[in-house]
Amino acid sequence: MPKFRVQAIGQFHYDQGNPLWEYDRRVMACSYCHVKESGGAPWNSFGQALQAQFQVDAAGGQKNRFPQVLYALLKAQQDSDGDGYADALEVFARTLPGDAKSQPQQPVAELEKAFEGAGGVEQYAPSKPQK
Repeated sequence: MPKFRVQAIGQFHYDQGNPLWEYDRRVMACSYCHVKESGGAPWNSFGQALQAQFQVDAAGGQKNRFPQVLYALLKAQQDSDGDGYADALEVFARTLPGDAKSQPQQPVAELEKAFEGAGGVEQYAPSKPQK
């Protein structure tokens, strides 16, 4: 699995409860960020938003790593695919934030309440390096 995907799976806690998560493409398909199921160019709207966040951070003089950039994007509460669900809500509901056809089954207000009850966007904060 590509490094970014492995990092995102851990940061989103998608690996919990699945001891074989590294081998299960259903945990997080490449189409999470890419148009094609096999990955590579082109990027979907969420992948493009991640790229843009890297550029914003770099323009601000920050050289953040992927976990920090991913967290910053989710904290921005944008809806990359324009389906009415913020990217962080889609991550929580395990739908694709870059595919407008992939939407949570719950109404936004109900999902937001569950999301906040689970810790909100802070649950996706990068883990602190161990000393």
